[in-house]
Amino acid sequence: MKYNPKYISLLKLSAILLGSFVLGSATGKLTSYLTQEQQAIQTSAESASWGLSFQEEGKRPVGNASIEELAQYNAHYVKDTEEKVIYLTFDCGYENGNMPAILDALKKHSAPATFFVVGNFISDQPELIKRMCAEGHTVGNHTFTHPDMSKIATKEAFSKELQQVEDAYEKITGTPMTKFYRPPQGIYSLTNLNMAREMGYHTFFWSLAYVDWYQDKQPSHEEAFEKLLGRIHPGAIVLLHSTSKTNAEVLDELLGKWEEMGYRFDTLTNLAMKNPKSK
Repeated sequence: MKYNPKYISLLKLSAILLGSFVLGSATGKLTSYLTQEQQAIQTSAESASWGLSFQEEGKRPVGNASIEELAQYNAHYVKDTEEKVIYLTFDCGYENGNMPAILDALKKHSAPATFFVVGNFISDQPELIKRMCAEGHTVGNHTFTHPDMSKIATKEAFSKELQQVEDAYEKITGTPMTKFYRPPQGIYSLTNLNMAREMGYHTFFWSLAYVDWYQDKQPSHEEAFEKLLGRIHPGAIVLLHSTSKTNAEVLDELLGKWEEMGYRFDTLTNLAMKNPKSK
């Protein structure tokens, strides 16, 4: 399937965030550096791009907002735990032929996942949406048109982006959508987070991801395992893209390797229920 050019441009912007991770040569520790491009995006304290600093392999990274700060808005990027538990999430812009293999791997390992979908994914792939639900996964809201939500000033416009996805999902499945939201490109504002909370949503960022979305520059299997095994940590919310051929090819083996490391897989529903902060 060919990509929508607009969607590709948005994914390229996302690379600014995830591409800043480098491996420290002297200590072997993972470190994050803020690039000039990333600084340009972070125009104010009100609007920010989600970012992480990996300071010690196997340990929870530091986000640009703390667990406690995010909790005020029913927002999360990791679970505060020493238990070896993983929360699998996928951002879904276009199916790209990889979803059957991804779903097969998840089913084999009895691993629940949350799929954050945009509007066109629901309309283009209704049978995959139904399969996700039938196999015990959660479908979350990645907005209808994948805009920079921090630039949406009114609650009416903000709500419309989420409500259109809810309506499309309910039309296909006959059931209300779970109110889980992920901001496109990880760009957010405190106003956005509060609007989402007032709509009954939990917002989910991530504590582990890698550059997996460029179709003409897919990571090798070795690169995927290096990043995803080396940086895994207790309570991780893992972000993968369903458009990635590499992810589809390695997921079965990856899940097995995580299991060998002592990890289990849980749902974002359980994470959210254990962190109630609604007012």
